[in-house]
Amino acid sequence: MNNNPQDLLSPRPSHQPQATPRSAGRFSRLPQLAGSSFIPLGFVARLPLAMLTVGALTLVTAASGSYAAGGFTAGAVGIGSAVGAPALGYLADRVGQRPVLLVAAMLNTAAIVLVIAASNFTPGFSGSGLAPVLAAAFLMGATCPQIGPLARVRWMALTTGKRPLDLDTALSYESTADELTFVLGPALVGLLASLVAPWLPLALAAVLTIAFVTAFAVHPTEQAVVPLRRRPSAPKQPGSAKQPGLSNQSTGSEKTLPRTAPSRVWLLVPIPVLGMVAMGTFFGSTQTALIAFAGSFNAETSAGLLYAVMGLSSAVAALSVAYWPQRIAHSWRWVASAAAMCVLASLLFLPQEVPLMLLVLFALGIPVGPTMVTIFSIGSVVAPRHLMGTVMTMLASGIVAGTALGAALAGAMAENSGYSSAFAVSVAAAVVLLLLGLASAAVLRRAPGNQRS
Repeated sequence: MNNNPQDLLSPRPSHQPQATPRSAGRFSRLPQLAGSSFIPLGFVARLPLAMLTVGALTLVTAASGSYAAGGFTAGAVGIGSAVGAPALGYLADRVGQRPVLLVAAMLNTAAIVLVIAASNFTPGFSGSGLAPVLAAAFLMGATCPQIGPLARVRWMALTTGKRPLDLDTALSYESTADELTFVLGPALVGLLASLVAPWLPLALAAVLTIAFVTAFAVHPTEQAVVPLRRRPSAPKQPGSAKQPGLSNQSTGSEKTLPRTAPSRVWLLVPIPVLGMVAMGTFFGSTQTALIAFAGSFNAETSAGLLYAVMGLSSAVAALSVAYWPQRIAHSWRWVASAAAMCVLASLLFLPQEVPLMLLVLFALGIPVGPTMVTIFSIGSVVAPRHLMGTVMTMLASGIVAGTALGAALAGAMAENSGYSSAFAVSVAAAVVLLLLGLASAAVLRRAPGNQRS
């Protein structure tokens, strides 16, 4: 492995990587590229992000007795993330990941403590009485360290000039890791909240943040990503910059950015970002509707365990994407997966008992993971190279912002009309995902250099 960060970032189209034994498998390449400690460290460090929204939702719902108050609090977390995450990504691009992550870890830990305190000492949860909780939740979302997006940026640097499928494999793993943490996060929240206390999941998130985000920040892979302030200025040659993105298995060639003006490139970015907002809306509405569903059995705090079933099947399906045929265009993968989500999400209206709901959730998770992997892959193609961290955090914050939107909408609907109406938000989000997938197939097909996207 080349440990020179500048070499890792410099594209080498003519480089022929050494072959590795076929039996080793694609995923065994990842520890060779990043080191054996990077994968487990990055996995645990991103776990708090998966706990914050549902943790705030569970805590405030339990403290106030109102699904709407819990949904609004989760919404404040998402709005904060939508504002803060791109800012953190931009700062990481400019000054480096290490200082940004270290500061964010300390600020986020303090914000989590504020949320716990505000939820336990707020006298009323209606009108202005909810304001301290919402303000603390906003700060918690805005300061949350963006481990998943910044890990993807490190993989993009580490795989430049390597085997063609290394980046697709790394992105497939990262989406699987996201899915697994979004399984474990709600599951931990549900387990700890039901067995011990509703505030304990957020307290655990604070401990994990200060310990593991700090360790991730100082991991040697951080050196592979050279921030803008340390990059030498050089005259740009038209068409000379290579963009790490979706690999062409049959030719071994690396995809390039469209040779268009920067403004044209930025017109492509909103498609995957809006896709992640819709994905987050699906997550948030489903989580909130499941809380209301479990509430009909007087088991609100166990909703995270129900949601974990969908996450498990989603994670396995996401892992399989690394083995999908490369001849299938990524935009059409998005369309097919989103269409399956639409069909399966409509089944959420049917269950009246827990066993059937578990079956529906397991089936619904199967197309969710591939959809996430595909949207992140498309995002890696359309993102300007020098602002890769900014775009990756925009994608991740789109999930959190959408989760907040979905939680707020579904919470209000569950409060007024019951859990069945809240599932309508999940179906609507899946339909939006399908429409955006069709838009990506149309727009990216016309973009020069992205004919197979």
